[in-house]
Amino acid sequence: MPEAPATPLRVAVIGAGPSGFYATDALLKARDDVSVDIFDRLPAPFGLVRYGVAPDHLKMKAVTSMYVRTASDPRVRFLGNVEIGRDLTADDLRRHYHATVFAYGAPGDRRLGIPGEDLVGSLAATDFVAWYNGHPDYRDVNPPLDGPTAIVVGVGNVAVDVARILAKSPGELARSDIADHALEALRTSQVRDVVVLGRRSPAEAKFTTKELREFGELEEADVIVDPADLELHPASQKLLKEHSTEARNLEVLRGFAARTPRGAERRVHFRFLYSPRALESNADGTRVAAVEVERNTIEERKDGSLSAVGTGATERWPAQLVLRSVGYHGSGLQGVPFDERRGIIPNAHGRVLDAPDGAPVPGFYASGWIKRGPSGVIGTNKADAIETVAKLLEDDLPIPDDPRPEAVDQLLAERGAVVIDFEAWRRIDRIELALGRKHGRPRVKIVSRAVMLAAASGDDTGEADDIDAYRPDDREDEREDDREDDREDEASTDS
Repeated sequence: MPEAPATPLRVAVIGAGPSGFYATDALLKARDDVSVDIFDRLPAPFGLVRYGVAPDHLKMKAVTSMYVRTASDPRVRFLGNVEIGRDLTADDLRRHYHATVFAYGAPGDRRLGIPGEDLVGSLAATDFVAWYNGHPDYRDVNPPLDGPTAIVVGVGNVAVDVARILAKSPGELARSDIADHALEALRTSQVRDVVVLGRRSPAEAKFTTKELREFGELEEADVIVDPADLELHPASQKLLKEHSTEARNLEVLRGFAARTPRGAERRVHFRFLYSPRALESNADGTRVAAVEVERNTIEERKDGSLSAVGTGATERWPAQLVLRSVGYHGSGLQGVPFDERRGIIPNAHGRVLDAPDGAPVPGFYASGWIKRGPSGVIGTNKADAIETVAKLLEDDLPIPDDPRPEAVDQLLAERGAVVIDFEAWRRIDRIELALGRKHGRPRVKIVSRAVMLAAASGDDTGEADDIDAYRPDDREDEREDDREDDREDEASTDS
């Protein structure tokens, strides 16, 4: 009697961004007998590449062609519009997979912890980025752009991306794949001065030189740098000798400082050695009117590291929009260990631990930002994923009760999940590209979840002139919200 075929190694990957795809690719290269299901709570894959990379950085998005090849492998399934904790639980993952790799990133933001942070006009840069990139959950952010001054707190690449988008002309923005609603809002924006605020000196700024140089190429904005802000503490100068990127950044900033302003309609100001201390409201107390900042100085600690220390000297800078960009923070999933302080899933080289410095949780792994914290660039996730997959393949994995793919499909159907597979995503993709061609743009993103689902299941000829042609019912988004509320009510009743 012939032997029954061996069950392939069944792996669930939670998150269809770079870290999820790199983990999947590593699994495919390591084992022929592997079956991978990539889950994402959104109908569209690619995570941070689609919803985090700046819309005018189109070359950076070309990496998705590699992810498409991975998703097209017959051993891989994409299950979009499926949320862990709502449509599937941690126990479901144990029941149907030998292993699960959590690779869903760090979707939250860090707060400043200062008075006035919750006023209208104070926003997380992460929310602003998701808004202009067409993330379905952030299409109604509606940042107030009716004032002349915006202050971006932070000196990382996200901060300079946000500042650049605010400073670009409508013509420049129209050549990107920015969401239509953001393009229209920024066309009428009254913001004329964008201030990038760093609490340390330029020698400690975290943006890359390429992103910094782009400010010198803006068509309708001057770059303003105070030469006094570029005078460095001796310890900062010593740091430059060890960090080439920061040294190049300083040279670019010195070049900006030496420029004569053209009298452009917009201005981008780089200010260093200031920390926000409070956001002040307008007369009726409803929205941001100014930022109180404190001047800092650099001090060298005994271990040689540098610290920004307040001098006590404060200033008041008028502003109507404040965007904090001081870091991302991960969030936990029900039934999965989570380190609240660090904002990551506790792990040892990718093996999930039941607590920081605890014991490994059989079959659970982590990769990407939710593993190591929000650091590095897209490519950093590749080596990170390879490390995690290597640990997974070394381990004696638990045997799932029912590893059949159709068992997962049946469970999702019973729970009312509308699953978007990769072919359905391709239909959405073709429609977005076709609409982009009609309007002379790289892509016109669909930002409504209901419209995405309709596009995924409908005609993909791309003949419609407007995304609204794919809308099945203006109330569909509301019905989806109601269904989610019902599921949450059921979950709370069950607990």
